[in-house]
Amino acid sequence: MVKGTYQETPEPPFTLGLEVAGTVTATGPDVDHLAVGDRVAVYGGHGGLAEEGVFDAIRAVRLPDAMTAVEAAGFQIAYGTSHVALDHRARLQPGETLLVLGAAGGVGLTAVEIGKRMGATVIACARGADKLEAARAAGADHLVDAETDDIRESVKALGGADVVYDPVGGDQFTAALRACKPEARILAIGFASGEVPQIKANHLLVKNVSVLGLYWGGYLAFRPQVVTDSLATLIGWYADGKLHPHVSHVLPFERADEGLELLRTRQATGKVVIEMPS
Repeated sequence: MVKGTYQETPEPPFTLGLEVAGTVTATGPDVDHLAVGDRVAVYGGHGGLAEEGVFDAIRAVRLPDAMTAVEAAGFQIAYGTSHVALDHRARLQPGETLLVLGAAGGVGLTAVEIGKRMGATVIACARGADKLEAARAAGADHLVDAETDDIRESVKALGGADVVYDPVGGDQFTAALRACKPEARILAIGFASGEVPQIKANHLLVKNVSVLGLYWGGYLAFRPQVVTDSLATLIGWYADGKLHPHVSHVLPFERADEGLELLRTRQATGKVVIEMPS
C-alpha cells in the first residue's frame, strides 16, 4: 500500500493501518448494534495508525471478554483471510494435505492453525529454524525450510499437496504448483516475495489444477455475508479456546516505522501490533 502496488490503495495522503481494536466513543444516528463503551475490532482498510478513527459501523465486531486489544488488533484479516480461503474458496476437506507457504507470517500461521483445525495434514514452508518452530507450534505436521530444502521434492516426498496456500508468490509458487496432486487447488493470497507469478495455463491442464484468488477485503464490497459468517465462526472458535493468535512484536506508536520495516524485511512471525498512547 505504501508503494501503491496493493490491490486497494487510497488516494494519498492517507493514514496506514489496516485494522484496529479499541473502544467505541460515539455512534452514528442509525447504529443500533453498538453502544458507547463497547470493545470492538474494525477492519477499516486504512486509517488505523491513529489515536481515533471514524469507521463504518458494519465493519465493527464486538470482542469476547477474554480477547485482549493486542490479539484483537491483528485478528480479523489474518484469521479471516485464511478461513475464507480454506473453507469458502478451496473447500478444504478433512484428510487432505495442505501446503502453507510463508507459514510463519501473519496469515501463514493462521492458515496452519485453521488447516489443522479443519482436519488437514499441514506442511509448513518457511525460512529458517525459528520460523519453522513457530509453524510447528501452530500445529504443522511437516516442516520444509525454504532456505535449504527443495520445496517441490520435499512436498512430493510427503505425497504432494491437495491445497496450496500461497502468500509468497515468485519461485515458491512455481515449486508448489509442480508438487500438486491431481485436482489440487492453489490459493493466491499475496506476493510477499515481490514477484507476481505468471501462470502458464497449459500447466494447469496436466493435473486439472485450479488457481483461486482470494482478497478478503473484496468480499465486503460484493458479498459481505461471507465475511460476517466467517468472523462469527472464528470468534466462536477463539471463545472456545481453539485459536491462539500469535503476535511477534508490540511496539509503541512512536516506533510505528520500525513495525513497517519488520514487514518489509519479513522479520516478523505472526502479527505486528502498534499500541496507541494511553
